[in-house]
Amino acid sequence: MKAFVVTHYGPDGLAAAEVPTPTVGAHDVLVDIRAASVNPLDKLIRDGDFKQLIRYKRPFALGHDLAGVVTAVGRDVHRFKVGDEIYSRPRDLRIGGFSEAIAIDAADVALKPSSLSFVETRV
Repeated sequence: MKAFVVTHYGPDGLAAAEVPTPTVGAHDVLVDIRAASVNPLDKLIRDGDFKQLIRYKRPFALGHDLAGVVTAVGRDVHRFKVGDEIYSRPRDLRIGGFSEAIAIDAADVALKPSSLSFVETRV
């Protein structure tokens, strides 16, 4: 799948890449991403401002805020089902909103209000 990944820290450290589709753990949902926003935290992570605190293994997909559709659920997930429209701010070390898909811990997911489009959803 396609993703924007941090290859090295700095303003020019983001690149388009092919990455494996994520696997779904027991507590995860797999989401087809329909919209993502650029969170100020994304710039700080890209620039390496938190590299001593949060140790991402490069290359890693950036993107903290997203909305999309659930395409698979882990065996222990009961709050969500395939087809649910959701929004999320995945926890640290599980980010990746600048991708075609992401596996997210279901605890970090909420149903998208039906009155909002994917783009209008605010995390």
